[in-house]
Amino acid sequence: MQNFTYPRAKKLKKNIEIALLFEKGKWRTCGNLRIIILKDKPNLPVESVKFGVSVSKRYFKKAVHRNRLKRLLRECYRLNKGLFETAFGEKTLAMLFWVSSEMPQKYQDVEDQFIKLCEAQKKP
Repeated sequence: MQNFTYPRAKKLKKNIEIALLFEKGKWRTCGNLRIIILKDKPNLPVESVKFGVSVSKRYFKKAVHRNRLKRLLRECYRLNKGLFETAFGEKTLAMLFWVSSEMPQKYQDVEDQFIKLCEAQKKP
């Protein structure tokens, strides 16, 4: 049975980790999703997968809309965690962004883009 939890220990919350991610991470984009990833390296040890989401106030002025999108992004990760870990590795820091001013019509639209992003990473 697959574990579909997203516990607090797996959430990217520390300012130090976020700053390190933005300083040393690599960007990938697919559709309206953009991700920044920092994989485990000998000089930059990462203990486990830590994942965060963000939606810009620039695109969505109302907090209600930003929170809705963040819930969709977190749910996408939670249900496709296995695919994410096989694509990006089990020791990574990652943050997922929504980079469009269009609100997705349904959850399936977001999930399709997330799956394409993970599959595009697996190929090279």
